[in-house]
Amino acid sequence: MSPANTDNAAALPLAPFRVLDLTRVRAGPTAVRQLADWGADVVRVEQPVPSGQQAEAAQQHLTPDFQNLQRNKRSLTLDLKVPAGRAVLLRLVQHADVLVENYRPDVKHRLAIDFATLHAVNPRLVYASISGFGQDGPYAQRPGFDQIVQGMSGLMSITGAPGQGPMRTGIAVADSCAGLYAAFGIVMALLERERSGVGQWVQTSLLEGLLALMDFQSARWLVAGEVPEQAGNDHPTTIPTGVFDTTDGQINICAVGPVMWERFCRALRRPEWLADERFRTNRARSRHRAELNAAIAECVKTRGNAYWIETFNAQGVACGPINRIDQAFADPQVQHLQLAWPAEHPTLGSIALVGQPLRSDRHRAGVRTLAPEAGADTDAVLAEAGYTAAEISALKEDHVV
Repeated sequence: MSPANTDNAAALPLAPFRVLDLTRVRAGPTAVRQLADWGADVVRVEQPVPSGQQAEAAQQHLTPDFQNLQRNKRSLTLDLKVPAGRAVLLRLVQHADVLVENYRPDVKHRLAIDFATLHAVNPRLVYASISGFGQDGPYAQRPGFDQIVQGMSGLMSITGAPGQGPMRTGIAVADSCAGLYAAFGIVMALLERERSGVGQWVQTSLLEGLLALMDFQSARWLVAGEVPEQAGNDHPTTIPTGVFDTTDGQINICAVGPVMWERFCRALRRPEWLADERFRTNRARSRHRAELNAAIAECVKTRGNAYWIETFNAQGVACGPINRIDQAFADPQVQHLQLAWPAEHPTLGSIALVGQPLRSDRHRAGVRTLAPEAGADTDAVLAEAGYTAAEISALKEDHVV
């Protein structure tokens, strides 16, 4: 069910920590997956499946997205809207290290499971919140989704070809980056707890995460007062960088800096460009990018992908293919890195999940357990919290779990 030589959970660096996962959709599960993959004991707290919806829920659990996000976790069903369900959560909190939620900010207060309330139950608890726009401020109570934040952050205004209007990216980048920032914040708080002995409230949002991830584009405005615009497949500031047609496909070329620019010109057998005033500096090349790109296109279209990829890389110029997703995972370098984690699923058969891009010379993460069915570990989790078999039966009869 996992790659060979994968560490068991007890050997992984986050093994000492128990995490309560109250998250949904993508940003929160992304954060918690980071902790789970590296050994944390994650208990995913799910709302009990309503009668008549079990088949639909089961199909949802079989989707690629769910399998990829929810691996290495256990599942407890729990109705937090009833007092008995809240009481169960409070007992679990007593022995937890981390709780992660991505409700709209007012929901946790309405359920009385906010940071202040749970901090009183367990002062060592690290409480992490991921929201669309932050825990306070004028937009705090708005529903926050990746597409909305891609637009509000300015990302869509710089994505796509000039003159074609705003364009979203092909992935849920706001969700994913907020989740990764949250995971970093959680580990930071756990490290600080070693010194202070107390937990803290870690907060991030899709809007904050994406503006931070935009990095140099955000800095262009904040530092220089420049409003970035769409540049299509060109790099906004470094030329030549872009997509060029060959005889059998397309390639990416990136000739950054004076040394690589010189290598690039010589690889194309265009040494005269080095003395051409239009192209001598990056600033000049940026001003004349259309002319330069047209000249490069005339050269590159004469041969195929393999020739140019080999030629440019041999000269120390960055160049690569433009793959589909299936081609990317078939690439020999990707296969060498073992980023596809194989697993055997009882219903889906042989599958692979997206592996961790982190490596450690002492630990190796992998698929220890597949995404659980809703409530698969309810009895075990409750028993660990001290509930008797009779008490667990009563909670089930009352539809609390």
